[in-house]
Amino acid sequence: MVKVAPSVLSANFAHLKEDIEKIEKGQADWLHYDVMDGHFVPNISFGYSILKDVSKVTNLFLDVHLMISEPQKYCDEFIKSGANLIVFHIEAMENKEETLQLISHIKEQNVQVGISIKPNTPVDAINDYLALLDVVLVMSVEPGFGGQSFKEIALDKIKDLASRRKDNNYNYLIEVDGGINETTGKQCKEAGVDVLVAGSYVFNSEDCSQRIASLK
Repeated sequence: MVKVAPSVLSANFAHLKEDIEKIEKGQADWLHYDVMDGHFVPNISFGYSILKDVSKVTNLFLDVHLMISEPQKYCDEFIKSGANLIVFHIEAMENKEETLQLISHIKEQNVQVGISIKPNTPVDAINDYLALLDVVLVMSVEPGFGGQSFKEIALDKIKDLASRRKDNNYNYLIEVDGGINETTGKQCKEAGVDVLVAGSYVFNSEDCSQRIASLK
């Protein structure tokens, strides 16, 4: 069964604790936390101080997606604030050496590590790191704003990642984020995905539990 990771970006921040309790009761597996800096992506979300508050009101696995420039400068603050998984973008990295250093640095702190790729970035761009990763996050929309439509190119990448994992005995989970609902979630599951990130589909619903169940 796939894991469902509702994205806190779509929660009601005036009632954040209640919204998190709703998805916990609805059997969510992870909480997806989108960090945007207004530079790497054209939007600004929230930083590590809010993550620290979130970590105090939930025991859900905290999946922190850094859509930021220079993730190596800030990842420690998110780790201190309770992140269980740090996912950074390959497009934010300067070179292979820097990427390997960041993977190693995150792992040394007993936190899981993942790399994300944008819709136009091929899987080959991260091939050298697959053996080291806990998660590969495939973006099925352009990162930056919620509510976008699912791009089907993501399905080919999920299949590609599933076959590379099988052929090489890799251990990463395949996660997808963007435009996920019951229909696109089913397509991703058929392609081999392990974790579905869903924002508005879960939080903008009268019945979070039903929406989460529909993705599993």
